[in-house]
Amino acid sequence: MNIVGLGGLLSDAACAVVKDGELAAAVEQKKAARRFQPGQIPMDALSACLKISGIGAGDVDVAAIVRPFTWGSEAAFHLILRETFPRAEVVVVEHHTAHAASAYYASPFESATVLTLDRAGDYRCGTRWRGDGLRLTLEKELYAPDSLGELYGRVTELLGFQPKADEHKVQWLSTYGDDRFADVFRQIVTTGQGGWPRLDRSFFDEGRHSAGGFSPRFYRALGLSDQQPVPEELRAHVAAGLQRAIEQTVLEMAGQGENLCLAGGLALNVLLVAALERSGRWRRVFVQPAAGNAGTALGAALYAWHHACGATQRVCFETLCLGAEFSAEQIKQVLENCKLRFRYLLTSGETVQTAVRELQDQKLVAWMHGRTEFGPRALGNRSILASPLNPYSTENLNLYVKHREPFRKFAASVPEEAASEYFEVGPNARFLATVGRVRPAHKQVFQSAILGDGLVRVHTVSRQENPLFWELLQAAGASTGLPVLYNTSFNLFGDPLVSTPRDAVRSFYSSGIDTMFVGNFLLEK
Repeated sequence: MNIVGLGGLLSDAACAVVKDGELAAAVEQKKAARRFQPGQIPMDALSACLKISGIGAGDVDVAAIVRPFTWGSEAAFHLILRETFPRAEVVVVEHHTAHAASAYYASPFESATVLTLDRAGDYRCGTRWRGDGLRLTLEKELYAPDSLGELYGRVTELLGFQPKADEHKVQWLSTYGDDRFADVFRQIVTTGQGGWPRLDRSFFDEGRHSAGGFSPRFYRALGLSDQQPVPEELRAHVAAGLQRAIEQTVLEMAGQGENLCLAGGLALNVLLVAALERSGRWRRVFVQPAAGNAGTALGAALYAWHHACGATQRVCFETLCLGAEFSAEQIKQVLENCKLRFRYLLTSGETVQTAVRELQDQKLVAWMHGRTEFGPRALGNRSILASPLNPYSTENLNLYVKHREPFRKFAASVPEEAASEYFEVGPNARFLATVGRVRPAHKQVFQSAILGDGLVRVHTVSRQENPLFWELLQAAGASTGLPVLYNTSFNLFGDPLVSTPRDAVRSFYSSGIDTMFVGNFLLEK
């Protein structure tokens, strides 16, 4: 049974394949190609997924597609689907149903409360479900425009960032602020019918189309003159007020119980996930790490597996490394076509030891191995690495590689069995989907990665899931006494995570990265 899931077709298109009860592939269009027309089938992502899975379009039994999926005629789109998948049954999945399925069916739970939150999707911007066995039952809905995601986007624009793109910057900025404006945002996010939020529209002026569209009442509440830009010294406090109000609201929406699953764009907010983990209201919290619109492709495939195909066996969700990988011959061909000088390392052990020496020499190292990660985060296959023992690592990464704000810190990757020695962190750190705290004895070592509230992004690495990256961390520990490396995504200038060797070469020679390992190939500047 071959199932293709297609999601995010109007904004962040992706494809996922479930083949004979296994999650065989998942690829975002923006990683497969730099081109995409919203409202069309993401053909590059689809082709990549079919190739990885070893099937053709004619072998697809079910094509599950997530609403909304086209700006034009849905009937015309249906004909395109039938032409693309000539044997397949077409299954249409509602947007938040796909979010919920991606969270619950990918979780380790047999029963759970499932909460989905985003800016908007099919009129809804939030839902709560009850998952029991293979059944998902809708309990409650939140409708636009009472969207927490919309509010986060408005503040993103207010602070001078790009809405629908830079909300994560507001999240990190918030760790440097205090609660002075928390009550302002709690007034905006009032309690509506049934205890769920309702945004007070008097704080917005729909005739204003810039700076978030806030009204004079909002500016007065901040102590500013109408439409005055937020002063630099208040920006972090505004971000913190928003973040606190969002966290408190979501805690109330989720309630309490044994198991909680999360998905939707707002679930990419790792501070929110950490707040839910620490709240004590839930015994276990699982966030589907590719929680945004791209992740609905995964949800559609899982939903179709259980509901269209009637399968009772859960699809095992063990890794996000579900994209393309490249052979030594494919890598070599790209390097030679680009007329590059390189060195081939004969074994993985030699590759690891060479990388450790480069890191000890305070080099910034690009590390590309295995399959591309699905979702926005680098988990050790498409990463830029630095040693925490390099006092200038964060500054160099921000200034000369990523060209981004100093309040945005880097993750600390650590073998899962050693994590508790250095950090306090929950299980969602496996996918970089939460934050933790550095243990007091190690604060000085990780000072450059600590966020304003004493938090740190932690990525726990298991030997089973990523043996080569785990081996690299262990080798770093054997050499320096510290089995931890700073890790950030291998991409530049707002581009998606690199996927192909050509992507890697382009990013390497356009940045301040010193050394690059692509498979067993070593390139140096």
